Amino acid sequence: MSEVEKASTSTPETAAAAAAALLDALNATDSNGTEALNATAKFVATPEGTVLAYGSLVLMALVPIFFGALRSVACSKSKNTSDMPETITSRDAARFPIIASCTLFGLYLFFKVFSQEYINLLLSAYFFVLGVLALSHTMSPLLSSIMPASVPNKQYQLLFTQGAAEAKEEIINYEFDTNNLVCLLVSSVVGVWYVLKKHWIANNLFGLAFALNGVELLHLNNVSTGCILLGGLFVYDIFWVFGTNVMVTVAKSFEAPIKLVFPQDLLEKGLDARNFAMLGLGDIVIPGIFIALLLRFDVSLKKNSRTYFCSSFLAYIFGLGLTIFVMHTFKHAQPALLYLVPACVGFPIVVALFKGELNEMFSYESSEGVLPASPRLTSFPSVSGSPASLSDSMSADSMATDSSHRRRLQTAAMLTGHP
Repeated sequence: MSEVEKASTSTPETAAAAAAALLDALNATDSNGTEALNATAKFVATPEGTVLAYGSLVLMALVPIFFGALRSVACSKSKNTSDMPETITSRDAARFPIIASCTLFGLYLFFKVFSQEYINLLLSAYFFVLGVLALSHTMSPLLSSIMPASVPNKQYQLLFTQGAAEAKEEIINYEFDTNNLVCLLVSSVVGVWYVLKKHWIANNLFGLAFALNGVELLHLNNVSTGCILLGGLFVYDIFWVFGTNVMVTVAKSFEAPIKLVFPQDLLEKGLDARNFAMLGLGDIVIPGIFIALLLRFDVSLKKNSRTYFCSSFLAYIFGLGLTIFVMHTFKHAQPALLYLVPACVGFPIVVALFKGELNEMFSYESSEGVLPASPRLTSFPSVSGSPASLSDSMSADSMATDSSHRRRLQTAAMLTGHP
């Protein structure tokens, strides 16, 4: 979705499939670097400032893809039901661009009809909660690895039920420990900082956490599904960026940490700099989940090589660099997926052709043993009643699971900038 461009910013399982691919045109700017929003004077970035800004954006894009892909391997092998990934099937992939387009246009109408101030107030509260949870989940493994063994790590469980006896139903069953509480506290401080100041560093902390969680917890079930998803969003990105002004309008109105930013005037103004280069999270997460799939494929081959992961990772760097080059050459904002999709899909396929593993690649199933949106039970329910009542109960559970699956995918799309 989105485009790499200069912008003025106002600013897991998967949280949102929704932020309307807003990022694709987030706050587009003039070719000379003038801020498109709230600009009162022209700003021309120095060559050093431009190189530093875009170099930092590329580095920040690579970090969540690399570590998110590594964590996706561990996530796919995890026996902990709370860490199970959200599997994207070919049906989900085919619907994703349509859902994204509907959400984008819906947001466009909302901003046209209702006050932008109140909508962004609701969005700030929504992304505050999501950001705190995502950042806490990101920090937890690191804190656990550095915490001394002498420090006690107590286990807790938050259980909320309704009904009584055999009719009792679990609404919330969340297990956590002392380390999780510390991470949650630190993340909350960052969240308050972001809400109050909208500082670009706080924005980037949330953005990196969203991106890493997306790559880790959103799993494509096979390469064909990845091609369907990336192909659909390739067309979606081009249409909404070049075909209409809807994405630009929404992007200019939308305030949320769904992009990474870096100031081009950092060398002149320090941390108070306000002229930013920007990269939408969709340009990180969408190719990132495909790259993570190829890493899991590499692992499944058991050859102690990471050929497909490395080729797709290098292809991503090439595609992102090409996006920046074309943008500066033609002085026009570009939808990054226009260049990232052919690179990230094409390079690994060419490698597979040369190695004679193309059929093996497309027959690989990442979700083997994991049912998409499978119910996550912490205890086995007792079975009682007639076969008919049991069948009705199972049907109801299945419908609830499907509904939950759709909500999680929609949340994921919002966080990635593809509502």
